[in-house]
Formats: sequence, structure tokens, C-alpha cells
Amino acid sequence: MAVQNLFLPTSREEMVQRGWDGVDVVFVTGDAYVDHYSFAMAILGRVLEAAGFRVGILSQPDWRSCEPWKTFGRPNLFFAISAGNMDSMINHYTANRKYRNDDAYSPGGRIGLRPDRATMPYCQRAREAFPGVPVIAGGVEASLRRLAHYDYWSDTVKPSILLDSKADLVAYGMGEETILELARRFKAGQTAKDMRDLRGVAYALGASEMPPAASDTVRHIPSFEAVKGSKDDFLKATAAIHHETNPLNARTIVQYHDRRAVVQNPPQLPVSKERMDWYFGLPYTRLPHPRYRDPIPAYEVIRDSVTIMRGCFGGCTFCSITTHQGRTIVSRSQESVLAELETMGADPKFKGTVSDIGGPTANMYEMRCTKPEVEKICRRLSCVHPTICKCLGTSHGPLVDLMKKARAVPGVKKVVVASGIRMDLARLSPEYMSELTRHHVGGRLKVAPEHTDPGVLNAMKKPTHDTFEDFADKFKRESEKAGKKQYLVPYFISSHPGSTAKEMIELAVFLKRNGYKPDQVQDFIPAPFDVATAMYYTGRDPMTGAEIKVAKGMRDRKVQRALLQFFQPRNYFEVREALIQNGRRDLIGEGCDCLIPSNPPKEALEARRERANRDLEDHVHSKDMPKPSKGYRPARPSAKRRPR
Repeated sequence: MAVQNLFLPTSREEMVQRGWDGVDVVFVTGDAYVDHYSFAMAILGRVLEAAGFRVGILSQPDWRSCEPWKTFGRPNLFFAISAGNMDSMINHYTANRKYRNDDAYSPGGRIGLRPDRATMPYCQRAREAFPGVPVIAGGVEASLRRLAHYDYWSDTVKPSILLDSKADLVAYGMGEETILELARRFKAGQTAKDMRDLRGVAYALGASEMPPAASDTVRHIPSFEAVKGSKDDFLKATAAIHHETNPLNARTIVQYHDRRAVVQNPPQLPVSKERMDWYFGLPYTRLPHPRYRDPIPAYEVIRDSVTIMRGCFGGCTFCSITTHQGRTIVSRSQESVLAELETMGADPKFKGTVSDIGGPTANMYEMRCTKPEVEKICRRLSCVHPTICKCLGTSHGPLVDLMKKARAVPGVKKVVVASGIRMDLARLSPEYMSELTRHHVGGRLKVAPEHTDPGVLNAMKKPTHDTFEDFADKFKRESEKAGKKQYLVPYFISSHPGSTAKEMIELAVFLKRNGYKPDQVQDFIPAPFDVATAMYYTGRDPMTGAEIKVAKGMRDRKVQRALLQFFQPRNYFEVREALIQNGRRDLIGEGCDCLIPSNPPKEALEARRERANRDLEDHVHSKDMPKPSKGYRPARPSAKRRPR
């Protein structure tokens, strides 16, 4: 029977306090333990607990030894391994492959509490601690590496994580139903091999095992050796993988790795609204574990937010949400959302403002294909690109009704929409635009036009730039009608495939003319599995084969970022050089459209001097010093050459 409003045990002492002599599942995670449904260990742990399983949470264990993996003793069923809510490499490194200064999923934002490619050492330590106990890998990192993939940080094509981690299975996508079925079947005495029929899992066959033959339900894609040696084959594999993501018609995928085959079963089917309500209605404390003295930045962001749906049919090529959560929108019922808001409103610590009500996208609530017979056979990668599909239900009525009811909940003073707005959908609904601007904008609304160039936007599978301008006009008019002075905060990406300095200059001109000065700039990071990553690696679009320009050099990427923030003095010389090289001296001077003045400001000269001094100091201190070891491995002893 589930224990109400208690954290799942994180130590042997906490396990004993529950009267347990062991656990069924040890959930290993690279994140701090926060008992909120936005954190994977919490929602999956609570789902298992509600089904009668005993779960121990091993959060951010020291991976240098297998001793932490022995905390709860030998698990009765299996280890569930996750690097955390983010891919560990994206968590550790910037787009320039430099160490990040903080980790939002760690107490106090401290770095160094998880290793590079955390899934692999976590799985290996589980094997070392208790040989013979099944090891199931999941989460974003494992999901996006379940087949051969391009790895940006090593600039190589790597094999399936199944082979490197030695995991028995990879559970990919949203894992509630998968982990629950795994637990039930392990308890019934089945083995990991018996579970190779499950949806939402991938597994590696032994060298002597034969994979299913190609058929109407099984698709063989180019092997690891082929995609590593041929960019043409890499493109073919990428296109095939992404065309097998609709759970209603997806085929099993087989990819050979030498003599072994990796098999990916079709994705899990979308869950029902009732099932979603059950997940989100479990007895979360909604708090970080009390052992943490420092705040956890990621929790501070979502503590007063409410998730109303999951999934995204946008299909943006640079985004992993569709790959991980699926294209089908699965929404909670109004009753479920309002019940959560009532609980928040009754909490004396709640200050009255709901910081966000949304999901991967703020305004896809209750939207889905209106023709099930079409949805069943559709292999389209995006329901909104290049145009909005005529079969897509785009009504904002259910969302508007929910927003009205949400702000009427006792104890709730304001409900803010902070999730990204899908502008091409929002502008179709005058009612939604009015409701949004009158009641749900906290002075500034974040939107993501991403770029202005048609070619770049097409490569992103984003709507054309006039969509943003039309939305901005409607937002301004509706804000004026409401008697409010509100602003859009547009987000843009630099160095995305298709974007060169030329396109970024035009984007900078647009920013200058419209008075936008982005504080935050997103540098494109080629995450494993993404379509845009295939573009970056091959220089071609995997869906069309068309060539596409790619900024790979760090200098080129730095220039693109500088152009997005042309107004900052520290970027003056990079912007000036880019303008001269691209024949745009007309943008240097004191004219209205000029991006930078003729003469460098004092701050630009000082910044250049500081950089020169810093570079010289780094050169002096690094001279004749041994090269540092690769990867983020704090306190790692120096490598020694093995005797031959």
C-alpha cells in the first residue's frame, strides 16, 4: 500500500523507517531528487509505488565506486538507470564545448555531481554491484542514443548505447507504462529477454541470435558500420528512423552493429486522459528531498507551474521533444488541472501566482488529428509545416475555458503563460489572443520565431517570418485593447544548419529596426537523433538530400552569436569583421540601420584588451603543461600507458 505524502527512500535508514527489508527497484538518477512530476524519478517512482512496488531513489551517486549502488541491498527486480532530465553532455558543455558553470538539476547549481555520458557508468556500476540483476536504461540520454547516432562532443558516429552500457533494455520515450509493465513481468518471473515484445523498448541481440526479417512490420536500416563510413547511409538511416515515430503505424527497426543487431520496437501508444490524470494525481510532496540545504535551480523554475499536456506535433528539426514525448498531444482533464490548482491555492506558502500553465507548447491543449483513419496511416513529421494540416484540430476553446477557470480558483491571484506559444496556431484564434493578453501575460511574453531567413526557417520546420510579424501585430493590438503595455521577448538560434553570417546579418538588421535586444542567445547544439543534427554532420537535409550550409568552426559560430548581440560593445570587432567580409559596410556608421558605429566604443577596446591579456596568460600558464584528460571527470587520476 502506498505511503501518503512521504518521500521515496534515498538511504538505507529511510528504507528501514518504512519497515522494508529491501526494495524491488532501485532508480538511479543524475538529478537531485525532487518529488514533483516534472522530475522523472518522482513520476516513475510514484507510478511504481502506487502499483505496490518498493522503490529506492539513488540520486547523483558517486560513480567512482559501486558502493553507492549497494545502498538498498540487492534489488528484487531491477535497476532503472537515467542520466537525468537532460542529456549529460548538454548538461555539462556549451555549444562551444566548454564546461558550463552550473548544473540546474543539482543542489546549489553545483557541477561535477554526475559523469559525462552518465548512463554508461551508472549501468556498469549496477552490474558491478550486483551481477545478474537486470539493468534497464531510460530517460532522454538513453532514448536519443538507442541506435547509432552522431555525437557532437567527439565528432564521431557512435554505436547504440545498448552496446556500450551493457543495459538489458533501453526504455525510450515517456516511461510510465513501460516501467510498470517491466516491474509486473519481472515480478512474475520473466527475464529481460522475455520482454523484447514490449512497445517502447530497444534491445541488443547476441551474435548468434537472428533479428526479425524485413517485412511490412519490420524495417532494416543501414548498419552502424555503414552510417559511420558513409554520410549517404547516415542520411538514409535518419530519414527511416524519423518516419517510424507514429505509434499507430511505426515498424520495428533493426540495425546491425557488426554481427549483432539492435532492435527498436514501435513506440508506446498514447495514453488516455484518465491515465494522465492518474499520473499527475499521485501523492507528490512537490518538494526537493529535505536532505538538500541548497536550492535546486530547476525546481525553483517549475515549483509554481502546472503541466496540462505533453507531446508536440511541431516537429522542429532541432528539438527532441517530439522524438521523446511523441507527436500526439495527450492532455489532462480540466478537473485534474483544477484540483492541482486548488491544492496549490490552499498552501500557505503559495504566493498566488501560477508561474506557468502549459507544457512543451503552451497552446496545444486538447489539439489532435480530427480524422483517426488518416492519423492511423500518417507519416508526416510535422502537423504544422510547411502548412497546418487540414486534419488538425486547432480549436483553442478548451484551453480558453480552462484558463478562465484556473484564475478563478481560490488562492490563485494570477496565472501566467510562460511556456512557448505556437504563434501560427495562436493567431488563428482571436478569443485566445484576447484571453492571453488580458489575463495571462506577466508584462513580457516569450516566443520563439528562431530566425528570419526563409531557408533557415524551412530547415528548422518553423513557420515563415511573416507569421511572427502577424502575431506581433495582433499581440500589440490586443494588449492596447486591454489597456496594457506588454512586450514580446523573441528567442533566436545562431549557427543552425542553413544559417551563415549573411543570414545572421539580415536577422541583426531586423532586430535593430524593431528594437529587439536579445539578452539570451541559443547556440545550436547538435543533440543526438535530431534531424538538424544529421544536417550538421552531413551538410545535407536527410529528408530531401538537398545540400545545406553548416557553420562548424568555432570562429564561425562565435561570429553568428555576436551578430545576434551586435549591440553589446564586447562584440564590436567580431561584428565589424563579419560586415566587411560580407560586403555590408553600409551597416557600419551612424545611420538608422547601422548595427555598429564607425569608431569602436571605449568598452569594446577594453574588452579586446582584456581578452588579449587573458589569452596571453592562458598561453603562458599552459606552456609545457600536459594536456588535460578529455571529458568531465572530477578528481580522475592521470591516465597511464598500459604495458604491452
